[in-house]
Amino acid sequence: MTRRLRFNGTGSGVNGCPAVHEDLDTGEVIVHGPALTEPGDLAQLRHLNDGEIPIVVPRELLVDFGPKEVTRVPDIIGPDEFDRLFTQFKHTAWRLETRRRYASDEDTSTYAQFIGGEPVTWEGIDAEWCAERRQQTALGKRFERVRIVDNPPTPGQLYLLDNARRNSSVGETIRNLWRADADRHELPAEDFWLFDSRLVALLNFDDSDNLVSVELITEPAAVQRYAMARDAAMHDAVPYEEFAAQLAAQE
Repeated sequence: MTRRLRFNGTGSGVNGCPAVHEDLDTGEVIVHGPALTEPGDLAQLRHLNDGEIPIVVPRELLVDFGPKEVTRVPDIIGPDEFDRLFTQFKHTAWRLETRRRYASDEDTSTYAQFIGGEPVTWEGIDAEWCAERRQQTALGKRFERVRIVDNPPTPGQLYLLDNARRNSSVGETIRNLWRADADRHELPAEDFWLFDSRLVALLNFDDSDNLVSVELITEPAAVQRYAMARDAAMHDAVPYEEFAAQLAAQE
């Protein structure tokens, strides 16, 4: 069975070698780099068995991108602590949305309006949430999202495309990205918030698309992986108005 590998990072910004990957199921670490081939060097190695290839990697690569714990214990935070992140950050809050549907959306009156073909009335919806967003953006803080969309879009993705009108009205910047482009950039199939490029709130969903927990990630190497995903996502993401126009042109 093919492994589910996650790219942790590389010590090279030029050719991507050497690099570290991690098996998401077993926790095993895969390192690749230039092979050690000098006979005198090989003669000094102990327990080098047939089929094994010694490689050379900088010490910093393992320090920066190797796992720091034998058994990783998730840091799960409660709803109140999660909410506080949206007022305690100093500069930027950035979200990646990757799912085809969100169960919580389908319980709202606005979703019923949308699915019923009615114009969605966003005014007055989530007044407290909107007020908080306006207060934070008035302080110069930035809220940004990239939403991945299938081709053709799912009903839930089309609903969020309409929802972008509300979010943008309170100061958020909403962009969309085709899933084919997300796959080409090898974006993680994860939903997360990245705050000030220093901590991540990873949103964990069950198989029915319900949010079940929020995991706080502060390990620098892990945060860097999510920052790299943000930069890749932003490369081809377009403002939601432009994306909506592209969809309309396809009809």
